[in-house]
Amino acid sequence: MVHSLDEKIKTIFPEESVLKNSDKYSVFSGFSIPSFVKDWLIKMFTDENDELDENGLKKFITNNLANNQKHVKGTLITDNKEVTLLARIVVEPDIKTGKLRFSVPDAGLKMNECEIPDYVVRDNPELKGGEVWGIITLDYLIPSGKEKGVILLEKFKSFKPYSVDVDYFASKRNQFSLMEWVDFLIRSMEYNPDGFDSFTQKLLFISRLLVFVEPNLNMMELAPKGTGKSYVFSNLSKYGWVVSGGTVTRAKLLYDISRESSGLIQQYQFLALDEIETIKFQDENELRGALKNYLESGSFTVAKYKGDSNCGLMVLGNIPLDENKKPLNKQYFANLHKFFMDPALLDRFHGFIEGWYLPRMREELKIDGYGLNVEYFSEILNEMRRVPEFEIVVQQLLDIPLKADTRDTKAIIRISTAYLKLLFPHVRTIQDISKEDFEEYCLKPAMHMRGIIKHQISLIDYEFRNELPDIKIK
Repeated sequence: MVHSLDEKIKTIFPEESVLKNSDKYSVFSGFSIPSFVKDWLIKMFTDENDELDENGLKKFITNNLANNQKHVKGTLITDNKEVTLLARIVVEPDIKTGKLRFSVPDAGLKMNECEIPDYVVRDNPELKGGEVWGIITLDYLIPSGKEKGVILLEKFKSFKPYSVDVDYFASKRNQFSLMEWVDFLIRSMEYNPDGFDSFTQKLLFISRLLVFVEPNLNMMELAPKGTGKSYVFSNLSKYGWVVSGGTVTRAKLLYDISRESSGLIQQYQFLALDEIETIKFQDENELRGALKNYLESGSFTVAKYKGDSNCGLMVLGNIPLDENKKPLNKQYFANLHKFFMDPALLDRFHGFIEGWYLPRMREELKIDGYGLNVEYFSEILNEMRRVPEFEIVVQQLLDIPLKADTRDTKAIIRISTAYLKLLFPHVRTIQDISKEDFEEYCLKPAMHMRGIIKHQISLIDYEFRNELPDIKIK
C-alpha cells in the first residue's frame, strides 16, 4: 500500500528524493559503505521507473570500492594502467613542497605516496584540504630525472550530484504539516516514523541532528545500547567524524605540533566521541584545559599555533537502566571517564539528550518508503549552519533577563536556533512563526536540555546552582 507521505515527498522533492527499502539496500550486504554514498549509488543505478540495476551496482561496487581493492599499488606499478576507485580520500597541503598530497586509507595509499596535480584542483576546489568522498582515477608516474615514483589523482568526481539551495528546500516546508515534516526528517535519517511510540519520541530522536545544523553546539547523549546512536553520526554526513574507543590526544583532537597539521576539530563540522566510557585521554589535565577553552570560545592554542573552528562536539555513551527503563544512578555522568568529572568542563556543554526514552532498533523502524537522498540531506543540513537569519529571529523573540548566566543564555539560544532550523527552515523573520510554536518546539526543549546539564553539575559540585534564567518569549 502506498503511504500518503510517499506521494507527497516524491511530488515535492522529485529530484532529491529516493525510494528506500530493505530490498534495495540488501545489495550493499557485506560492504562497509556510509548511507550518503549508498543513496548516491542507488540514484545512479535507478531508472525513471524506480527500477534498480542490481547487477550493474554490484559490479561497480566489487570493481571500484576502495576497501575491496587489495592490490591497488601493485596494479598501478606493474600493469601500467589507470585505476578507478570509489573512495574516501584525505587531502593535506604540504607547505614545504607546495604540493597537495592525499591518502586513500581504505586502499592503503599513504600521504607521502600521492599527489594532486594543479589542473585537477582547479576543477575541484574541495580538494584543497580535508576529507572528501568521490570516484577517483589514479595513475602511477616516475617524473623525469627522478628515482621515486608518485601516484597521481588524475580525475575526481565528487559526491555532490545536486546544486544545494537552502531557500529552495525551505520553501517546501509550508506544504507539510509539522507532524508530516518531522516524519519526513525521520525518513531522511533512514528510519520509519511509524515505528515510534509518540510524537514526543520522534522530536527527541531528531534532536540528534542539532549538531548537524548549528555551529559550535556541544551536546551529550547517554542511552542504552541498540538505540542507533553510532549509526546516525557515522552514516548521515561526510561533514562529521566518529571517534569510537582508543586514545584521544591533543594532537589528534586539536593540533599536531610535530607534523604541523590540524586535528579533527578543524577538519570536520561535528565530532562525536562514541562509547565514551572506553575512550582514554592522554595528558588529561593539559587536554582538558585546551578543550575547555575551545568549547567556550571556538578557539584554542597549542604551543605557538592558534586555531579556530565551528566544529561541535557530541559525547555519546551508554547508561545502565533499572526495570522501569530509568537511569540506575541519579548522577547520569557517574559511569563516564573521570576526564569528564569536572563541573567547569561539563558546564561548557549546552544540552543533554535523554536517550533512554528512544526505542531500541527493531524491524518496524527500518525505512520502507521515500525520503531525501542522504547525500542531499547532509548537504542541506550543512548549509544551514551558515544561514544567519535563524539566530537573529531567536534573539528577537526571546526576553533575556539582564542577570542571566551567560553560558545558560548561550546554550538556550543555540539549541533553540538549531530546532528552528530543523523544524521551521522557512522562517526568516519573527512574522514567519507563531510565538506558540516557537515556545513549544524550540524554547521549551532547549530549556529542558540545558536544565539537565545544570542539575547534573549541581549533583557533582554543590557550588553550582541548579537553576536556569527566566527566559521567556517577548
